[in-house]
Amino acid sequence: MVPNMGSTVAQRVTQGRTATSMQEGATVTLDCVYETSWSAYYIFWYKHLPNGEIVFLIRQDSYSPIAKNGRYSTNLQKAAKFITLTISSLRLEDSAKYFCALYE
Repeated sequence: MVPNMGSTVAQRVTQGRTATSMQEGATVTLDCVYETSWSAYYIFWYKHLPNGEIVFLIRQDSYSPIAKNGRYSTNLQKAAKFITLTISSLRLEDSAKYFCALYE
């Protein structure tokens, strides 16, 4: 299984590793560094499937340090402008490119 990181730019979004290989059932954490001058914003995580489909995973607002949606969770470090996406209990269908997007 190979979750892949794509990259994107909103106000400025930089993502970490470009590929990783994990065992089914494991947990993986992906990261995203962003720049914004706004105090209120949202960060969205998506996965881009091999067939071209883009799937929404989870939304994090700037007023909460964590969010959870099923096997997906985020941890926002607002002062550092850094967020992680953790995917637990990995499945074969988690093989995709993952990206974050910033909405102000």
